[in-house]
Amino acid sequence: MEFHKINLETWKRKEYFEHYFSHVPCTYSITVKLDITALLNQKTKLYPAMLYAITTVVNKHEEFRTAFNEREELGVYSQMIPCYTVFHKDSETFSNIWTEYDPDYAKFFANYEKDQKEYGCLEGMSPKPNLPDNNFPVSMVPWTSFEGFNLNLEKGYGYLLPIFTMGRYYKDEKRWWLPLAVQVHHGVCDGFHVSRFINELQDLIKEEKRFEH
Repeated sequence: MEFHKINLETWKRKEYFEHYFSHVPCTYSITVKLDITALLNQKTKLYPAMLYAITTVVNKHEEFRTAFNEREELGVYSQMIPCYTVFHKDSETFSNIWTEYDPDYAKFFANYEKDQKEYGCLEGMSPKPNLPDNNFPVSMVPWTSFEGFNLNLEKGYGYLLPIFTMGRYYKDEKRWWLPLAVQVHHGVCDGFHVSRFINELQDLIKEEKRFEH
């Protein structure tokens, strides 16, 4: 993983970033319904498949990999990894676990299964140590579906990376639908970028045999 610092003076988004980061701080969220019928037909586990799909599209575009590093320098990570929630039924709490990304789904799924076996039953906020800086958050609320969802972050105006939240999927007219909320910072990500992300994510999860392992 590499972190490439942005030269603000030559950056094409300089004017937009300064406006939405400093003058009119702005984050926003959008909730969509994804058709996951083809994905479910492949008989794979939904959560790791969606983690893989989201991360794959995130890694295609700089606007979803732009962040401040530990020295508060603005830049772009060369690759991102998902940090996702795992629920503990007994205590009704959750843990955050991260998994190394691999563009080959079978390898990513193997990484996911290994992390679940080693850390999935451990309680606490972060049972898997050494979380890399190049992570972005993903969570799932599998107990309910929703039409809208947003997070209210006290320091959210300084957080540039995307945040993804999935809900319970449901069937409607022979198709299966999954609600997905995407929260972004307007300083690095416009409506065009979010729309492109959603369209590419939808295309990816419709690919036949993509999620075999």
